[in-house]
Amino acid sequence: MREPLACSLSGPELKERLAEIATVGRDAVRVGDELRFPAGAATRERLERIIAAESRCCPFLTFGLRESGHELVLTVAAPPEAEPVAAELREAFGG
Repeated sequence: MREPLACSLSGPELKERLAEIATVGRDAVRVGDELRFPAGAATRERLERIIAAESRCCPFLTFGLRESGHELVLTVAAPPEAEPVAAELREAFGG
């Protein structure tokens, strides 16, 4: 049985999550499908929290977080049929 390719958050939960993503995303720079943030323990912790939360409500998304020089690089991937959801999430970060 296939997992649903939709977010399981309710309206208020989704609004709160998007606000949190936008807040951390203020410092992001988007390079293609990657989001790059200034490296730092506090930023890494916030991103790890968001990744964990998003992984619960959207289990079909795949996240990557790595350090590259003085940046944290976040990737968000999805199966082809769910790419619009991944793209919306990347957009939510701004950058």
